Amino acid sequence: MLVKVDDRAELSAAEREFVECLRQLPSTGLAIVDLRVGTQRGTRQVGAVVWTPQGILVVEVIGFRSKQSGMLTVSTERPWRVGDTAADLDLELGADPVRRVESALREVQLTFERASYDPGHLCGAVALIPQRGAVLRPARETLRPGLDVVVGNTGEPTELRIFLENFAPGPPRWTLGRVCAATRALTGWAPDRDELIAAGFEDKLPEPPKKPRTWPLRRPDSRRAHDLIGWVVLGVAVLGMLTVLAAIAGSLITDGPAAEPAAPSSSADPTVPPPTGSAECWPLQTDC
Repeated sequence: MLVKVDDRAELSAAEREFVECLRQLPSTGLAIVDLRVGTQRGTRQVGAVVWTPQGILVVEVIGFRSKQSGMLTVSTERPWRVGDTAADLDLELGADPVRRVESALREVQLTFERASYDPGHLCGAVALIPQRGAVLRPARETLRPGLDVVVGNTGEPTELRIFLENFAPGPPRWTLGRVCAATRALTGWAPDRDELIAAGFEDKLPEPPKKPRTWPLRRPDSRRAHDLIGWVVLGVAVLGMLTVLAAIAGSLITDGPAAEPAAPSSSADPTVPPPTGSAECWPLQTDC
């Protein structure tokens, strides 16, 4: 990581430790330590502003007056504690670390606005630097989204490295050209391009991975579907009628026309009634 410190800066012991810790990190980034921002140059000191390919972080560096180890408890409403005792932070009497970093965030944002530069979303962090040999856990706490507390020193820089690489998740947004423009808007000068390239910044953003091409599913037209159903129903009805007519025609061809009944005869069949008595015989009658 590229670290820039003004030659006239008067760093505290915690800030010097923070600078050494940053210079050990293999991460891509630029840190400008001990900035002077405000309407008049030098009205507000900011601990550090850090650029990574993903975002910008405004940092307030706070050390300890005494060597404290234990469980760290932080809050936006109550005093911070280490174990069962109050955290012996190296601050002015009555100073609050949360208000201090929030004030630094506002000053940096206003400085960008006066320069008509939009840096996007700014994150903030309080970097706690314990004395050598002290151990604080957990090494990172979130006060609210975009505002964190992180512990870092030269003996244990891992948590600080992980935090700086992940405080602004997402694809890269900062090229070396944008970093130069932002530092110039904030401080009036910009690092050398070769230094930023050596620090890992790219001249162009990498192209996002191409998504596999998918063909959209075409929804069937409801009107066409209704028309098709109507034609199918009509076709079935016509086919049924033709089937019935064909059956009737086949029956007529097979049976033929019906036979007409014979008219009754009005003439009586002549019959001879049998003789009821003895027949009268005549002379010369042969059959008597």
